[in-house]
Amino acid sequence: MEKITLKIEPTNNPSIIKFEANKFLTEQQSYEYKNIDEAGNSPLAQQLFYLPFVKTVFISGNFIGIERYNIVEWKDVQEEVAEQIEAYLNQGQPAVVETIKTDVKKVPITVYAESTPNPAVMKFVANKILVPEIFEFKNIDEATESPLAKALFNFPFIKEVFLDENYLSVTKYDVADWNDITMEIREFITSHIAQGGKVVTGNAKSVAAPVAGQAKQPGVSAIPLEELDETSQQIVNILEEYIKPAVASDGGNIMFESYDSENKIVKVILQGACSGCPSSTFTLKNGIETMLKSMLQDKVNEVVALNG
Repeated sequence: MEKITLKIEPTNNPSIIKFEANKFLTEQQSYEYKNIDEAGNSPLAQQLFYLPFVKTVFISGNFIGIERYNIVEWKDVQEEVAEQIEAYLNQGQPAVVETIKTDVKKVPITVYAESTPNPAVMKFVANKILVPEIFEFKNIDEATESPLAKALFNFPFIKEVFLDENYLSVTKYDVADWNDITMEIREFITSHIAQGGKVVTGNAKSVAAPVAGQAKQPGVSAIPLEELDETSQQIVNILEEYIKPAVASDGGNIMFESYDSENKIVKVILQGACSGCPSSTFTLKNGIETMLKSMLQDKVNEVVALNG
């Protein structure tokens, strides 16, 4: 029997870390546990909740994601947690006891559509968590590890798909009108989820920053937050606390890309509904500029918004 090994992977949220296994841990669906009582079908999650800093446990495909309380830093405990999980799994114990219960009434899946500031993008919100991280697919080739996004690309009018927590932001081509296609897309998404279809596989790669301090771009190494200069750290924290929640409510995301201390220019990357929307770009750029100038005084002259 092949030994299970874990790889520690940071995420765009400094409170959440992923432990990726070299084999699949679940088959049927993704699981999220907020406390030990919710983890009745996961002895592994129950064991992890005995660690006082564990806030939430995600188990999906080939990875386990853990959200921590702020009483510790991941760099101080992540190796011990990985060893504990590996030891448990290599005893032949399941991460989740997956059973198909045909006699239990399922909670109905609901999905509602919500307009965004970008007229080309509609936000579809589900009544359950769909993904633990941010994923973005520009075409069907990129959606290989997302059965839901790949299926959506079979509609000729769908241009891009963006996933975050409990919603999808879908970008359409101009050939179609939302009045004609919104109901069809909403029903398709609802059916896919209700029938147990996967949203993403365990091999899907998040497009968000691998750590909070650096947007992930081809050929650019990620910089841990603690290794950024003081001003960059302040900018990241302001974006996380004040800007991201509002952007997410509109079906988008914003990531810190860089800070030029000489010219005092901040670059950010817009994703989802915010990407490619002139009004969103203008509003966000000026809104972020105003906030950063106010909170950081003479350290920021300009914010440049880039489309992801």
